[in-house]
Amino acid sequence: MDSPFLLLSPLDGRYAEATFPLRDFFSEFAYHRDRVRVELDLLAGLSKIGLIRPLSESESALLESLWKNLTLADAESIRAFEKQTRHDVKAIEYFLREKLGDASLNDLLSWLHFGLTSEDVNNIAQALSLRDSRDSVLLPVLDDLLAHVLGFVQKHRALPMLARTHGQPAVPTTLGREFAVFLSRLKKSRDEISAHQFESKLTGAVGNFNALQAAFPQTDWLAFSKNFIQAYDLQPNLVTTQILPYDNWLRYFDSVRMFNTILIDFSQDIWRYISDDYLKQAVVEGEVGSSTMPQKVNPIDFENAEGNLGIANALFTHYAQKLSVSRLQRDLSDSTVRRTFGVALGHTLLAWTNFMRGMKRITANEEKIRAELNAHWEVVSEGAQTILRAAGRSDAYETLKAQTRGRILTETDYQSWLENLNVDDQTRAKLKSLTPETYLGLALELCDMVIGQFSNQRFK
Repeated sequence: MDSPFLLLSPLDGRYAEATFPLRDFFSEFAYHRDRVRVELDLLAGLSKIGLIRPLSESESALLESLWKNLTLADAESIRAFEKQTRHDVKAIEYFLREKLGDASLNDLLSWLHFGLTSEDVNNIAQALSLRDSRDSVLLPVLDDLLAHVLGFVQKHRALPMLARTHGQPAVPTTLGREFAVFLSRLKKSRDEISAHQFESKLTGAVGNFNALQAAFPQTDWLAFSKNFIQAYDLQPNLVTTQILPYDNWLRYFDSVRMFNTILIDFSQDIWRYISDDYLKQAVVEGEVGSSTMPQKVNPIDFENAEGNLGIANALFTHYAQKLSVSRLQRDLSDSTVRRTFGVALGHTLLAWTNFMRGMKRITANEEKIRAELNAHWEVVSEGAQTILRAAGRSDAYETLKAQTRGRILTETDYQSWLENLNVDDQTRAKLKSLTPETYLGLALELCDMVIGQFSNQRFK
């Protein structure tokens, strides 16, 4: 095997450990294996409806064993056939003819790839890889990521913090509530990703079942196609051209892209909180933050996540633009693009892994957060002018604007303003109760509402 230093893609080199689980779904070997499976399942399917003879238990076991136990040597044999044919699916058919030629199934060789077009095989194989990689690899990592964010929200739900709008000091919030906004957004995208049902098709060369109908017009090929696809727990699409319309797959990619976009936003905010010293990063023995500045602890996990999320989303965007369009019945420009699904999902997985690693290393700098909040008493002016409005003061906004606009107010400044204000005792008591640390509105209740969304969550 080539040294990882010689590999072109960092997903297979530098980041191979993080992305390794996706190889079982998106490597060339996995693609061969899954297409071998579909070809052999067709024989079993034709036997079930009586078009070919019944298969013995040992023959059925052989068919299953061939794809489940496919070896690298088998994949090399397929590649050797492909060098002759320049057609990867035909190469698989020839490989299977060779494999079954000396078995009891040799009388069924003519039924291999019967009535199919290559895309009947390819699209089923890739639908399986998309679904199974989601369930086995992506969702567990995604759920672990959400669990770490959830824990952070629970821990810091009540930590008062200076919010910012337009980058400027605004009314107070809590650190947990700010993270809860992202947690709520991410959960909605997570649920869309999890609930997606993948489509596939078996409809022939132009989508009309022409060959199958010509050979056996008495067979209900619509029912056969539907049952064949549903046996994989996929959704059958019976109205296609030669290729499956990729709209369904693109909706899945759009859900992943949206999750990634939210995570980019989240990563950038965390980067800013680290920059402002609101968040501290754990110092790990032996790590270096700069080749020249020994004091640095850089937010590299969030920066790595942001970069990889951008690469993944660029590919997902291209899929949406490219795969929703095909000339007439089809062109082959989609085929090479579809082989990059593992690349987009690999950069996604790498980003999620790095983001989660970053989450494990951050802690709140409570002293800094409280100190900065309490240095900005002008942030309670929104509440103060609203209380004055409720008391009937028509100049409430203007009074606070003159006192606070463009200024930083201290606690002393606020109390001085309040002492000179002509209001009734009830209104004065409300104004006096306002402090940056207590003017939190329903921040805690909103945190608890988001936290509560996870109480009955059953993750895959």
